[in-house]
Order: sequence, then C-alpha cells, then structure tokens
Amino acid sequence: MNELLRSLPQTSVLLESEHARHLVERYSRGEVLGVLREELQRIRDGLLQGSLAAPPDFTGLDFFAGLEGAIEMRRRPSLRPVINATGIIVHTNLGRARLAPEALAAIQDIGGSYSNLELDLETGERGSRHDHVEALIRELTGAEAALVVNNCAAAVLLCLTVLARDREVIASRGELIEIGGAFRLPDVIAQSGARLREVGTTNRTHPRDYEQAITAETALLLKSHTSNFRIVGFTAAPSRRQLAELAKRHGLPLMEDLGSGVLVDLAPYGLPDEPVVGDVLRDGVDLVTFSGDKLLGGPQAGIIAGRRDIISQLKKHPMLRALRVDKLSLAALEATLRLYLPPNDPIASVPVLAAITDSIAAVIARAQALARELVHLPRLDIEITENIAYAGGGSLPQEGIASYAVSLSAQGLSTETLAERLRSGSPSVTGRINQDRLLLDMRTVCESELTAIASAVQRALSG
Repeated sequence: MNELLRSLPQTSVLLESEHARHLVERYSRGEVLGVLREELQRIRDGLLQGSLAAPPDFTGLDFFAGLEGAIEMRRRPSLRPVINATGIIVHTNLGRARLAPEALAAIQDIGGSYSNLELDLETGERGSRHDHVEALIRELTGAEAALVVNNCAAAVLLCLTVLARDREVIASRGELIEIGGAFRLPDVIAQSGARLREVGTTNRTHPRDYEQAITAETALLLKSHTSNFRIVGFTAAPSRRQLAELAKRHGLPLMEDLGSGVLVDLAPYGLPDEPVVGDVLRDGVDLVTFSGDKLLGGPQAGIIAGRRDIISQLKKHPMLRALRVDKLSLAALEATLRLYLPPNDPIASVPVLAAITDSIAAVIARAQALARELVHLPRLDIEITENIAYAGGGSLPQEGIASYAVSLSAQGLSTETLAERLRSGSPSVTGRINQDRLLLDMRTVCESELTAIASAVQRALSG
C-alpha cells in the first residue's frame, strides 16, 4: 500500500505535462489545480479503502479527459433549466410558473437597458415603481388600489404589520394554514406584532364566533383561502359576504389571503374551487393578497388589492422598502397582466392556464410523439398510460386533471437510477416514479421539448 501511495505523482509534476498545459490554456491554472488535487485525493482514498486496486494511467488521455469533465461540471450554472414531466403544473421546487414569451421578452428588454423604474418621463421628476402595474391590477380586479411586493407572504406580513400591530387579528381555527417550507400563518401573524385570536373549531366556524370575539382590541378579521388542503364532512364556515357585513357593522377591515389568486373563472374547465380575485372583492372583502407566480402565471410577486385608503397606508410604511419588487419582476408581471386584457385570451397565452386547460387529445398526441421517438432505443419498455396531473403550488389540491404519461422501464437499470440520470443530465428531465416505472407526464411538457427528452433518455440508458 505504501508503495502504491508513493507511486502517485506530485501535483506540480502533473501540471507540467502536455495534456495539463492544454487544459490550463483552455481554462485556468487555478481550475486545473483544484480538480487535480481533488482527483488525487479521491485516488488516495480509493487505494486506502480498497475500492481502487491500482492508480490510473497518469500519462493517458482518459485521466485528463476526466479532469476536463470535472472542470465543466464546476462551470455548469447551479440554477439550470429543467424539463418538468411530473404532471405538477405549478411546481414550487421547479420554479413554479413557466413565463409567457411576452414576459421573457420584457425581462430582456428592461434588464438589458436603463428604464424608467422610478422616473416620471413626463415631468422628469422621481416616480414610483408601484405605478407601473397598479392601473392594470385595478382594471383586472375592480380594486380601488393595488400594491406589489416581492411575494405573497411579504404581502400578508406588510398588511398585518400596518393594520394590526399590537392589536388582535381574528381568524378561524380551520384556516390557520401551513404552506411549503413549514411557514405557518400564526407565525406570520406573530412576526407582524399582531396577536392572533382563534375562533371556532377546526371543522366548524360560525359568524357568531367572530362577533363574540370582537373587542376594542380587534384590528381586523382575517380569512385565508385553504388552497392547499380541504376539510370535508361535518363542516361550516361563514361566507365572505357574511364576514364582510359583520366587519362593516363593527367598523373593521376584512382581509383575505387567497394564496394563488386567479383572474379568470376556471370553473368551465372543471376547476370550480379557486375564487376569482374580482369576485372576492365584489363580495365585500376590503383587502386581498395573492401570488403573481402561481395560477396568475407570472413572476414571483405578492399582490395586494383593495381599498384605496388602506393601500395608501401600506405605501407609506418603511417596511415596504425591504419588501419591494425588483424591475425584472415588474417587467414580467406587467407583460403577464396585459395578456389578460382584451382582445388577448389568457387561457391560450398564459402557459400555466394553457397547461391546465389543454385538451386531453393534445396531451395524448404529445405522449404518442414521444413514444415514437423512444421506440428505437434498446432495453427500453414503453407504455402510454392514463395519469392524473395537478395544478400544484398549493392550488386546487383535490382537483385532479386528466392526463397521459409515457411510462418507462429499462432492462438492467433500476427505475431510481434511470430517474437520477435524467435529473442530473443536460437538459435535466424530472418525472415521477410509480409502481417501479418512470412516468413522464405530457401535460407539463411542451411539444418543443420532446426531442430533448428523447435524447436525454438515450444518454441515460448509455450511462
């Protein structure tokens, strides 16, 4: 063993070889030195642990090709595109909404130049970044005023801080939700400085529960749309109009956190449980918060819409600067919101809505097209199977969407290994394992991605 370890060449000697000099010229001395040290340490560990019988040939091309591959892996961006074949349309781990081409063009246009982010071009004086989308949100929702911050949790935090700090917020026990990453609504309320007053029970809350809890310490009534779970069976909850009338009678604002927030009615497409923002405001809710990057189909953003006097208070609070949205998100959000204006058809032009409402015939056609591209690959068993897709992102949890998937298994290769190779490849492809087969759901895949998926499968099979 000692002889084997002593036979390993010094790093400085390897750096002087012809192959190493070519790598240094192509990359840099620091990068080559770094991967060379790591590789030599890996070889030492392998020899000591017995997993490596002998050192490699340090004069051959294979050794230095491995170093080059390691450098390329280091240089590969950490944040990379992924082909989503999971069937989860708004997949939080995969970046949620796929942006429309118009939104991408807006990001490139604004990001590649200076802009009037906070400049009034007519007067030449300082403007407000919040003006760029407020009129659009008012037009699309019917709200008196609107404000955009960097995400929906920030929107809720800002509203509660401004309206309820050191006072009580009344909320139903059945609506004290937890969202992804273990962020809980009671914790957000506590962080705002407000005190939570829970009313009702987990499954049943009545208007009288709210009314009996109202005191001089009450700042607002809070309703949360339970978009990521459902309680069924023996249940009861006040309607928005009942709560709005109660809040008005006591001179209190009614706030609702919608979470996802949709601007068009999805009921005609078999998805009836997601309230439309405009309908919520018309029911008398004073302040609504919702996300820009879920069912709305835009970039990450938290949108606040409602009464002008309340929005005015929010705009004046110092916390707003810490939560403000950046120019690229504003550009993408404005472009996305414009797709909801006539004569545009948001169902066709906003990718999230297009995926949700896409016909089953189109989904089947993509599955058949992918199967045709894969059929020539050896050792691969291919089936086209019915599947259930979901909106995702905490939206419509019980509303499965009919879909079809290409189901794969490979002879001599475990399903887990096949899935791992597809995830780690370039491009990365993510599917879902079910009953020891890999499902590639075609509701979340575009036709333009089919050839790339086929090539990725071929590379995964070859290792």
